[in-house]
Amino acid sequence: MAFLESYIPPSRENWELLTYYWQFYPLFSVAQWFTTWYPAGKTSIESRFNIPGKIGWATMEAPGFITLLYIMFTLPQKNGIEHLPGANWLMAALFTIHYLYRALLSPLVLNPSMSPIHLIFWILALIFQFCNATCIGGWLAGYGPTTTEDWAGHVYAIEVGMMIFGAGLLGNIYHDDELREIRRAAARNQKKKKEQALKEGDKSSSESIDKIYMMPQNGLFNYVLFPHYLCEWIEWSGWWMIGGLNCTPARCFLVNEITAMLPRALHGKQWYVERFGKDKVGNRKAVIPGIL
Repeated sequence: MAFLESYIPPSRENWELLTYYWQFYPLFSVAQWFTTWYPAGKTSIESRFNIPGKIGWATMEAPGFITLLYIMFTLPQKNGIEHLPGANWLMAALFTIHYLYRALLSPLVLNPSMSPIHLIFWILALIFQFCNATCIGGWLAGYGPTTTEDWAGHVYAIEVGMMIFGAGLLGNIYHDDELREIRRAAARNQKKKKEQALKEGDKSSSESIDKIYMMPQNGLFNYVLFPHYLCEWIEWSGWWMIGGLNCTPARCFLVNEITAMLPRALHGKQWYVERFGKDKVGNRKAVIPGIL
């Protein structure tokens, strides 16, 4: 229990230690450049250790914002802080809004289907969420700015950061929905093929319809294959701007996300080329228009 009390919420010593080492996460994510093994989404694999996609995604992502909120409501009292500045709560609210969409609304309500997630992938994502939320929560709840004066002269950066965050979030949702529409169309096509096979009396064919994939076309999908990744990076760039350049946890979050997601995007582009051919992919880049 004493161990948990010093980590949830974290003591200053443990928070500083975790935040320091969290900066080195990109060194571990380098391993992704050397493997295409990514047992989730389009590249999900068959395994006895798979977790149903919707449940897996929600349970590995939701602990992030839950941990953050728990720290926000417990650490100040532990450290004798009566009131946190409004900007601290603003950053916590934006973080929570993003993950309410990403962890709950998107997988459990909006997505028509999700591929299974391997247990190892689920565990790694869960660790990322706990570490990230603890670093951020500690900074927002008592080990970063604790008075309104600490935010003096930062109003303009907060306003601009909020606009950047909002633009990234809306772009993320828009391009996610483009992918969802592909799944809906694929589901309709599969249903039609099954019904046709049954009409023709071919029951075995109706039970073995392959999963259908389509090339996304609208919005930034005309220029890159993973615009939802790019929009998420834009979100957290704006969020870091709100916290200020000296907000180490916000900077780590952005850098760690990019280093984790960039190799996936580049491997994902190769998947599109193998699935649809170079001519169909055309001049689209993986994640940054005209560059990468």
